Amino acid sequence: MSMKVEIWSDVVCPWCYVGKRRFEAALARFDHRDDVEVTWRSFELDPTAAPSSDAAVDSAAKLAAKYRVSIDQAQGMLDNMTATAAAEGLDFRFDIARQGNSFDAHRLLHLALAHGKQDELKERLDRATFSEGSPTSDHDALRGLAVEVGLPVDDVNAVLSSDRYADAVRADEDQARAYGISGVPFFVIDGKYGISGAQPADVVLQSLEQAWSEHSPLSMVTTPGSAPGCEGDSCAI
Repeated sequence: MSMKVEIWSDVVCPWCYVGKRRFEAALARFDHRDDVEVTWRSFELDPTAAPSSDAAVDSAAKLAAKYRVSIDQAQGMLDNMTATAAAEGLDFRFDIARQGNSFDAHRLLHLALAHGKQDELKERLDRATFSEGSPTSDHDALRGLAVEVGLPVDDVNAVLSSDRYADAVRADEDQARAYGISGVPFFVIDGKYGISGAQPADVVLQSLEQAWSEHSPLSMVTTPGSAPGCEGDSCAI
């Protein structure tokens, strides 16, 4: 018996990386962790985002413009995010960030799913984006990261030179809308239980345990055959 966890996430979402670590911490403490099947689902925070820039962007200025706050306030927001990430063992480097359109990264994550390497690629993409200043949409960079985690270079090139897995990305996003998901990370357990945002590991663990208790097969409280009944075309008369 297995329990399925689907995680809608974007590789340019800092809270998604934090949420990944918190989920992993909860899963490590979950007694039935070996029976949990995790799938990363596509979600683009900004489908209209431009390609990654050739140089690091001014993250504080970009944030200030987006939320109409001062540069100092925006820098404070980035500092707080960096400290939150550090508490989860992550090294965020907004000073060298080169984020951009994430559509092709999501297509490669579907390729990785087909090869059983999805979690490895998800981790590598997140680290490259937030700790190494890797250009999110650059094909050379994406190719290098995908091959590094073990994906066949020919398959990677075939995806990047075509629209392969585009429909799979759109299907994930359609499902997100059907669920009413408007922000990420968002965790769906067995298609019935939702966890919104980068919740603390204790909250995630509690949700996993509750879902498992309702997911588990029927527990027998009597011995089979201990009372009359019918089975198939036979009845105890």
